[in-house]
Amino acid sequence: MDNYMYERELREKGVTLIAGVDEVGRGPLVGPVVAACVILPKDFSLDGLTDSKKLSEKKREMFFTEISKQALGIGVGIISPERIDEINIYEATKEAMKEAISNCNLKPEHVLIDAMPLELDIPTTSIIKGDLKSITISAASVIAKVTRDRMMASLDQEYPMYDFIHNKGYPTKKHLMAISQYGIIKEHRRSYGPVKAYLEESRKVS
Repeated sequence: MDNYMYERELREKGVTLIAGVDEVGRGPLVGPVVAACVILPKDFSLDGLTDSKKLSEKKREMFFTEISKQALGIGVGIISPERIDEINIYEATKEAMKEAISNCNLKPEHVLIDAMPLELDIPTTSIIKGDLKSITISAASVIAKVTRDRMMASLDQEYPMYDFIHNKGYPTKKHLMAISQYGIIKEHRRSYGPVKAYLEESRKVS
C-alpha cells in the first residue's frame, strides 16, 4: 500500500504543513480518550510504521521516540472520563482531536483525519482506515497510543487489581471481575454499560 499518497498529492498542490490526526481509547471503560496531531517533514522515513494497533508494544515505543525526534510538530489532546460521560464518546473524540490540533506547536495547512469528520478553520480530509493509508495518521496513532498506554500503566501502579497494564481499561474478563469484587474508581466511565450496571446494582442494594 502506498501510504504516502495523500501527503504527496497535497505537496504537489503546494501544501507543506500536513498534519495527521488519530485517537485511541474510545472503547475502554476507564481512563481518557487521547488524540494526537503530528506534522512530519517531507523526507520522513520510518520503515514498518503503520496503524499502532498492528505494532508490538516494543515497536510502538521505539517508533514513538523516532517520530518525536523527526516530527516538525506534535500536539496531544486528552479528554477525561468525566467529560466523556458528560458529552458522549463521539463528541469527546472530536474534542480530543481539536485539542490535539490546537496544542500542536505548528499550525497545519491541511489535516488528514482517521475516519472522523471535523469542522475546522483549515482544510481537512477524512480517510476511512486512515491509520493504515496515511503515514502521517499512522504517526499520530503511535503518539496517541503510547501516550494513553503510559497513563494506564501509571493507573495500574495505583490499582493493580484491575490489570490495567494488560487490558488498558478495556472490558476484559479480569477487569469485569475486579469491578464486581472491588467496585469502581473515579477514572471509570460511568455512562458505559458494565460500569453503569454496577452503579445501578449498588443503588438497589443500598
